[in-house]
Amino acid sequence: MNSISIFGTSSDSGKSTITFIIAKMLQDLGYKVAPFKAQNVSNNSRVADDGGEIAIAQSFQAEVLGIKTSYHMNPILLKSGHGNSASLIINGKPSGEKDVRDYYKDLDRLKPIVDKSFEYLNKKYDLLVCEGAGSPVELNLMDKDLSNIYVASKFNTKIILVADIERGGLFASVWGTYNLLPKKLQKNVIGVVVNKFRGDMTLFDNGIKIIEKEFGIPILGVLPYKDLNLGFEDSQSLLNYTQKGEAKINIGIIRFPHISNYNDFEPLILDDEVNVDFIQGGINRYDMLILPGTKRTINDLKWLKRTSLFKEIKKFNKPIIGICGGYQMMFENIIDKNGIEDIKNSSESGFGFVKDDIVFKKKKRLKKKTYFQFDFNLKGYEIRHGKPKRNNSFIDMPKIKGTFVHSVFDNDNLRTAWLKSINKKYKGYNFIKYKRDKIDDFVNEMAAYLDISKVIG
Repeated sequence: MNSISIFGTSSDSGKSTITFIIAKMLQDLGYKVAPFKAQNVSNNSRVADDGGEIAIAQSFQAEVLGIKTSYHMNPILLKSGHGNSASLIINGKPSGEKDVRDYYKDLDRLKPIVDKSFEYLNKKYDLLVCEGAGSPVELNLMDKDLSNIYVASKFNTKIILVADIERGGLFASVWGTYNLLPKKLQKNVIGVVVNKFRGDMTLFDNGIKIIEKEFGIPILGVLPYKDLNLGFEDSQSLLNYTQKGEAKINIGIIRFPHISNYNDFEPLILDDEVNVDFIQGGINRYDMLILPGTKRTINDLKWLKRTSLFKEIKKFNKPIIGICGGYQMMFENIIDKNGIEDIKNSSESGFGFVKDDIVFKKKKRLKKKTYFQFDFNLKGYEIRHGKPKRNNSFIDMPKIKGTFVHSVFDNDNLRTAWLKSINKKYKGYNFIKYKRDKIDDFVNEMAAYLDISKVIG
């Protein structure tokens, strides 16, 4: 069976979600399946099981499938850089900063990297479900498109179009995307998934007839709108999560301009006893503040100082937790002699909660393991250039806590202990089990609306 490409008829159509739904359905039928995205653009990443850095979407897709993660699933990753540049991650390892124009000029050097990763996975699995990027038919960029046109052409993948009905203009986006594809790829389109439908689905019965009869494209399924609140790939989807009602604890997470690794907070978002807001002010009404990760630590620290937030946070007399970049801001100074995240020889004073300095190193620390911190064994990972001069890998004071480790809130014992210290009535829950059950329920519900026989052919 040929591998499958998931193309969106617009940005944010739900490609990442459809990728893991279809992959899981195929896996349940007995196929060995893996996710793949040639190139991703995201500040939200994780350390894979083979030690490389990959985008959160591919990590989450592999988690849904219960398979080990690898940098081969996302061989090229771009993250925020200075000005018009991007931090380039190749084969899971940092490869410096590159001007966006120069990056596109260098695509021929990157194509063999994509090929090698695809072929590596293709030997291990029966097929790959390959997530596209944005729209596949941006005519001025099609020759520079690694994730859509290149993969589909090079590996002769089947193509599924995903259309977001919530945006409006669905018929135009489906018709336009299909007809602007190269003719040889049009032949590989096996159907359309209509995504995010709200309300009575029978109202779209005539729409199905139009797409199938007048456009000549099969409908693989019409999926209802349903919140998952897991696997957030970008800040926009993060801000769209479903908020709960009254809660025992209110937590404010500072929404830095370059916020990253916000999947750290999924255990809090899913917790019925906790209310979470991503904020840029008004901190005093919260029981706890979190300084999250950021791709541009010095830049976002300067942003805090340009607003009133820096002074407000220093005066905040309730618990504050710093994670990775947010923890680094708790030190006395952040020093970037090599221009890793800012201009060369830049430095910025931090909150001074930790009597030590952070120095950015050229070599990035990528670790995934079990750490002993806060009197608990914690599963997590590190992605950072910042290194303390002394061995302050974490700090544990009554009001101030910080760590370089991501995913600490996934650990039930630590999360429960911290939240009980705020409100003794807090009970806690088993996040890993809840997450697994929620994913399974979500996939099973969506699968009821998809005709997988048309995908298999």
